[in-house]
Amino acid sequence: MAIALEKIQRLREKTMAALNDVKKALDEAQGDEEKALFILKKTGKIIADKKSSRETKAGMVTSYMHGEGRIGVLLELRCETDFVAKNEEFKLLAHDIALHIAAMDPRYVKPEEVPVDVLATETKMFEEQTSELNKPAEIVKQIIDGKVKKFYDDVCLLNQPFVKDDSMTVKDRIAEGISKLGENIEVGRFARFAM
Repeated sequence: MAIALEKIQRLREKTMAALNDVKKALDEAQGDEEKALFILKKTGKIIADKKSSRETKAGMVTSYMHGEGRIGVLLELRCETDFVAKNEEFKLLAHDIALHIAAMDPRYVKPEEVPVDVLATETKMFEEQTSELNKPAEIVKQIIDGKVKKFYDDVCLLNQPFVKDDSMTVKDRIAEGISKLGENIEVGRFARFAM
């Protein structure tokens, strides 16, 4: 089946994926752009997972100011090479993440960074909330696990719905950058200041 050149161009502009990858996705989706977009996103996540073990020794520190200087963010975004660190797509990704931090005020980069005592306090509070439910133990455990996941989604940058597109998380937005730029990318650290 011949795929229209306009569809290929539109999809490339949306995803910045390689021409061959776009053609393959459109062929697999039998010309359906939405299905092809889903295929490309799935492929991008697979690529990101494969690259996640590679060392990030380059990158940049960027800043973002919001609300007439009332909120400021410093962000360290790391990648593998200086070549990618100087790329406009990488700089846009850093800006997007810093903007997200200003808007959503995460406290940690990922769940593994949440201190044990903080998690213990939250879990104890969830246990107290569920103690009066008169439900079986396995149901109570599922409720607590759900509340812990929601806590992570609220306070961990990578778990939060991305502020510019809440159909994806910040981790998904970074995976998109990895698939476009071909290198591992990770958030080193960040600081958010507010007056």
